[in-house]
Amino acid sequence: MKPWYEDDAFWETWAPYMFGKERWENAPAEVTNLISLLKIGPGAVVLDLCCGPGRHALEFARRGFSVVGVDRTKIYLDKARKQAEIEGLKVEFIQEDMRSYCKPGAFDAVTNLFTSFGFFEDQKEDELVLKNVYRSLKAGGIFILDTIGKEVVARIFHERDWTEEENGAIFLEERKVTKDWSWMENRWILLKGDKREEFHFSLRPYSAVELTTILKAVGFSSITIYGDLASSPYDHKAKRLVAVALK
Repeated sequence: MKPWYEDDAFWETWAPYMFGKERWENAPAEVTNLISLLKIGPGAVVLDLCCGPGRHALEFARRGFSVVGVDRTKIYLDKARKQAEIEGLKVEFIQEDMRSYCKPGAFDAVTNLFTSFGFFEDQKEDELVLKNVYRSLKAGGIFILDTIGKEVVARIFHERDWTEEENGAIFLEERKVTKDWSWMENRWILLKGDKREEFHFSLRPYSAVELTTILKAVGFSSITIYGDLASSPYDHKAKRLVAVALK
């Protein structure tokens, strides 16, 4: 049985909910914040690792950056390529696993956003992803990793939630903390009309200290932690865990 992150049905089913109208509308402001954190200008070469349908990759391209978007999910890349073609944007979208993609010394900046890290049961595979990122950056390049921090999860944790979407669908979520807070199991159920879809997925939540430690271990010389892309402090009010790492 394939792991959840290689299940195209998962990504296709949940795309309308993970990448809804509001998330697309938020992308320009998020890219503005990313540019500020990365300290780059038009013409810089940017890798959006796990780019999904291209929310951020397309916005970087609109602002004059040279952009590569990498993702394993074909339907997302097809959507991103179509939008780039409509707008006349030059973005290279590549279908590849983040554990294998590496282009040594090619990028001024790399982003990995929207909790697209920590999928693998063997933590060495997370380290492999970071090693690939480190190698792919030019000297002095910057990596931004945006995820949901362990401290944030602990503060806001709810075992179960449900949401009613505008289209009438009911979205049920169930979460379980396991392996001494090193792993989280999730069950998502979508009820729409007479249809019921259920998927299970899991990931490794990182604390700020754990993420800093693994980034330093692969070679990054300086890591700064923020509580969101707007550079808020990583404290008891943090919404995200954003690591900015310098090669």
